[in-house]
Amino acid sequence: MKHIPRKRFGQHFLVDQTVIHAIVSAISPKPDDVLVEIGPGLGAITKPLLERVPHLHVVELDRDIIARLKKEFSPERLSIHEGDALKFDFSLIRKSASNTETRKMKSIKVCGNLPYNISSPLMFHLMGYAEIIADMTFMLQKEVVERMVAAPSTHDYGRLSVMLQRRFHMESLFDVPPDAFDPPPKVDSAIVRMIPKQPGEYPVLDEQRFANIVASAFSQRRKTLRNTLGKLIGDEAFKAVGVDPGLRAENLSVADFEKIAALPF
Repeated sequence: MKHIPRKRFGQHFLVDQTVIHAIVSAISPKPDDVLVEIGPGLGAITKPLLERVPHLHVVELDRDIIARLKKEFSPERLSIHEGDALKFDFSLIRKSASNTETRKMKSIKVCGNLPYNISSPLMFHLMGYAEIIADMTFMLQKEVVERMVAAPSTHDYGRLSVMLQRRFHMESLFDVPPDAFDPPPKVDSAIVRMIPKQPGEYPVLDEQRFANIVASAFSQRRKTLRNTLGKLIGDEAFKAVGVDPGLRAENLSVADFEKIAALPF
């Protein structure tokens, strides 16, 4: 029976075999990897992944797709975690792993063709599991990937760029056209690789304070830092960390935001 894509889940199923092969190559699964796929859909990536690894974990919300997956794959090969990836506790992968997986598990690899309507909040959710993740390879809306990897003083650089680049090394790998999907989305897609930074690669900070400062600084993009952060930080404090309060948030590097967050205020 043909599965009808559901708009409320943002479903666009990948069908182009050349693109599928390129994505699996980018994920580069090894037999001893503990691999988690978010949103397996009709199995376009799931099947070739299972040709490379003996066991795969998937997170899926659509009950119809879950039923199809259970019919097609044995639980010995595929562990299905039913639920919303935005609420899923990825540390449960460790608890549900087989004995063989548990013995070799140090971290997990995460991949998936992510629904466009949850991509940004899902990135923030996964940030909370960075310590147990080896790397992540995702297909997202191209516009979102451009924001994720953007450099300071560019149009795409913003809150998402700063928050993710603090915790991850990121690289946009290649673009995927709409005709690679059924049904075709109205936007281009892109593949991004995210590798969590190790302790020592970024300063230890009050993460909530850092997040609040970044959000406040970008809340009114056209205003200067003196206007957006002036109630928290005076000109002398800006001077102490070498940041010009006459700049806009988009002109600051991730390191600049980290210096501001470390100020005693």
